[in-house]
Amino acid sequence: MGISVLIVGGGGREHALAWKIAKSPLVSKVYAAPGNPGIARHAECVPLAVDDLDGLRDFAASKKIDLIVVGPEAPLAAGLADLLVKDGLLVCGPDRAGAQMEGSKVFMKTILRKYGIPTASFRVFDEYDEAEQYLLTHRLPVVVKADGLAAGKGVAVAQTYEEGIAFLKDVMERRVFGAAGERVVIEECLPGEEASYIVFTDGHKFVPLPSSQDHKRIGDHDVGPNTGGMGAYSPAPVVTPEVEARVHREIFEPLLAGLRAEGIVFRGILYAGVMIERGVPRVLEFNVRFGDPEAQPLFLRLKSDLVPLLLQCARGEITDAKMEIDPRPTVCVVMASGGYPGKYEMGRPIGGIEEAEKEEGVVVFHAGTAMKGGRLVNHGGRVLGVTAIGDTLKEAIARAYRAVDKIHWEGAYWRTDIGRKALARGNG
Repeated sequence: MGISVLIVGGGGREHALAWKIAKSPLVSKVYAAPGNPGIARHAECVPLAVDDLDGLRDFAASKKIDLIVVGPEAPLAAGLADLLVKDGLLVCGPDRAGAQMEGSKVFMKTILRKYGIPTASFRVFDEYDEAEQYLLTHRLPVVVKADGLAAGKGVAVAQTYEEGIAFLKDVMERRVFGAAGERVVIEECLPGEEASYIVFTDGHKFVPLPSSQDHKRIGDHDVGPNTGGMGAYSPAPVVTPEVEARVHREIFEPLLAGLRAEGIVFRGILYAGVMIERGVPRVLEFNVRFGDPEAQPLFLRLKSDLVPLLLQCARGEITDAKMEIDPRPTVCVVMASGGYPGKYEMGRPIGGIEEAEKEEGVVVFHAGTAMKGGRLVNHGGRVLGVTAIGDTLKEAIARAYRAVDKIHWEGAYWRTDIGRKALARGNG
């Protein structure tokens, strides 16, 4: 008899988790709360919201779930792991203290500064007038970040003072991100190229996934407002073996040691967004879970079983879990609702997914979908993650976009340049 797994969440990352976990010979039953129609192909969906901490705890206890994997950051920041562990349940995800690495930009930046981890210089403000005064004296471009969680949209890279002040007012005065905007971090804009680097950790050791690169802006050529991510690919050629060694030595090793010194033993997934210039990595952000959409192309490359690593992170003891990676590159193109990350229409019927998945090497992960009157409809800003593998990055990109062209709903939008930076580096 295999183990039972509960996946908390209902987005593209959680569909990728369900798809990969369901393949494990160790697993006999997968649940997802709340899940989505794509996840329902691999797991039994349970109508529990990710912020229903007591409901999730009660369900996991009643079903005697062997492993809980928390997908999104918000329930971790709210203390879901603490609640589950208190009931003797095994959870892959940090406690509330560890989740501050994503839940509070101020906490994260303070830890980086204290333990000498390379990052942008910064200052913290909790009064609008002081923040505005400082911003107007800062060199452009300047980065403004809401302290708390804002679904990937709480950051502005302002090219003008007007742009910076407008965002600052949105955050601190209009409170468009709610309590997340009680404090802001204003920091220098780091030059270079960004990459994502994700590891499994028991708080002492860590096992890295391959590098990847997200595309955060809504428009081609990285223009427009930030989103939760419009696409990703793996590997990211900007992360050379030398850069990777520096990321291990200068970022993850001192960070885990620093967290332990603060009394935090971090068990779960740590994601570093790093800016790389001339081979030097510096931290932009930390997340405390798999990236979305990075999980989709990464899991498509992961040939070995994911579950042993999740179990060992949850138990706080990484021992013999191995990772076998497909050397071929992968790419994920996010199809979004027109108008995202602003207002968008939901409930539009989606067609063509079955045709898209007939394309060799393609998997379509559901992010914001629902069933309405027996039909699949869009039910979120980011709707699908069309993910492909190929012998070359050029082939993976071509397969993904051929699949995208077969999928349709009214108002669908996607970027057309996912992976172009890697191709420009001569990695075809």
